Amino acid sequence: MKKVKLMTLVTLLIVGFVSFQSCKDDDATVTPTENGDTTELPAVYSKIYGATDIYVEGNFVVVKVNSLPDHPSPYYQNTQWSAKYEAYNGSNSAFNLNPNRISETNYTYKIPLNPIELSSGNQATNLGTMGVAINGVPLFNQYAGPNEQELTNEINSFDQYYGHPQQQGVYHYHIEPLYLTANKGKDALMGFLLDGFPVYGPEEDGSTVLNSDLDVFHGHNHATVDYPDGIYHYHITDAAPYINGDGFKGTPGTATQ
Repeated sequence: MKKVKLMTLVTLLIVGFVSFQSCKDDDATVTPTENGDTTELPAVYSKIYGATDIYVEGNFVVVKVNSLPDHPSPYYQNTQWSAKYEAYNGSNSAFNLNPNRISETNYTYKIPLNPIELSSGNQATNLGTMGVAINGVPLFNQYAGPNEQELTNEINSFDQYYGHPQQQGVYHYHIEPLYLTANKGKDALMGFLLDGFPVYGPEEDGSTVLNSDLDVFHGHNHATVDYPDGIYHYHITDAAPYINGDGFKGTPGTATQ
């Protein structure tokens, strides 16, 4: 009788230990961010392969980048990354190398985790970064400078991948990032604007997207591969305003250096 009670006690101890370990293992599957937030990062953000860090902080996805393009460029000449220098070999016979050179610029983007479409009071995009491409390169709007100067002449300084650096050395895209559309597909996710809405390439369902297919903000709402339940999204086109039209469709987050 004593032996039976002893065996029962040992069995209970074993079961209790296993249950305790199981609870510990379940808790270990939740990995807090550096700020203690345990909200799961949406899988689509894993496509920002150029991020140096990415995590959820409250109601925002935080994306950190160094802004360096992962493709060659003539603007890498005489920099510490000169191994990535490549002379211009694009199709623009009027190409004119501007005097700026690429520098490392650390941006921290805080992008709304759950973007909401605004029906009024939409904010215009500013000069400088209005979003981030999946390779970590900033996205700029359709203007070459203040007073809404058009890109007509500035386009001639775009390298073979349609990017260039500004005076402080921040490399960026105003128009289609050719390296990304060539390697990911013209219908693929290209990045996110600061309001949290995604930016897709210049094709959809096998057809080229035209400005007339989009609203004044340069987007529309329907299901995509990344968002099967549907979402508002921007498209890149080959004519102005290229990436974004009359401003952000949602409330923008921030981008700081």
